[in-house]
Amino acid sequence: MSVIRVALVGLGATGQAIGSSMSRRMDCRIVGAADPRPELIGTDVGHVLGVGPLGVAVVGDTADLPDADVAIVATTSHVAQVADIAVPLLERSVNVVSICEELAYPWYSHPDVAARLDFAAKSNNVSVLGTGANPGMIMDTLPLLLSSLTQNVNSVVIRRQTDMSRYSAILSKFGLGLTPEEFAAATADGAVIGHVGFEQAIAALAGGLGWQLDKIIVDPVRPAFVTDSRRVGTHLALEPGTIAAVRHAARGMRGGRHMIDLEIVFGFFEDRDEIRPGDSCRIEGDEQTVEINAATGFESFLSTIAVAANAATAVVDARPGLLSMADLPVVAIASKGGRRRESTAR
Repeated sequence: MSVIRVALVGLGATGQAIGSSMSRRMDCRIVGAADPRPELIGTDVGHVLGVGPLGVAVVGDTADLPDADVAIVATTSHVAQVADIAVPLLERSVNVVSICEELAYPWYSHPDVAARLDFAAKSNNVSVLGTGANPGMIMDTLPLLLSSLTQNVNSVVIRRQTDMSRYSAILSKFGLGLTPEEFAAATADGAVIGHVGFEQAIAALAGGLGWQLDKIIVDPVRPAFVTDSRRVGTHLALEPGTIAAVRHAARGMRGGRHMIDLEIVFGFFEDRDEIRPGDSCRIEGDEQTVEINAATGFESFLSTIAVAANAATAVVDARPGLLSMADLPVVAIASKGGRRRESTAR
């Protein structure tokens, strides 16, 4: 079996965690890493990942990356910026997987960027995919798969309460750690925007179900509660009197009905809080209602790492073009390289 050559683009907290995961896989080998921070350039990426030397130095520009089978991009939530990184890699016949939320299903929200990425990928016989825990799996691909248990779906309702204490840079867009006054000002200035990816998750789920929605409504993000004690995460501490959780919701509408209803509470949670981590999904069908509840919730950070790592190896063997998670065979993702090992051995 040929080993998949992996390049890492972006070595923030999430990028490092994905890289650490990939370094432990027997079917993968990290051959390159890029990050513009001066303090990382020239450093052995293994030291950055905390896994020991790998003999691969971090470069400051993706143009300096060596040839690879797949690049994993963990830089930004915005697809236009990721496209500027992805297209030159695709033109070098490198498959691209990114945890950019807007890339998970960009045909609805960013059709021009989607067309640009699709053309670049197909022209060079490679694939490009946006994925992660959400969007990518929990609010789109997973309910789409569960919907096969009923013959006609009438509505989908998903509720998430997810712990964010492992994250770093992306926390700024949620406004965690701000006072209510600071939160209001930052929201008005556009610095706090909440979750990026609602449109993509709803459009992906509707597309898979064959629904033509009239519109997608994304509510403003708002505080859920303020902490009265200090809460410490991996990269950020929340002081008393600051916002410890925010609530964000969106709906897919058709004929005045809520066909898809999504809500997430993002926060740093403690056992004494009324709101605790957890996930629920209810699919209302004609003959039955399918409902699952994850009492402690899907751990968002770890789930994002796992989905990205598993999808990265699956993409290498996927059809060319811009893909969504629904385009990949379930077994190619779930087998964690095992399916590829079997097919290569035959």
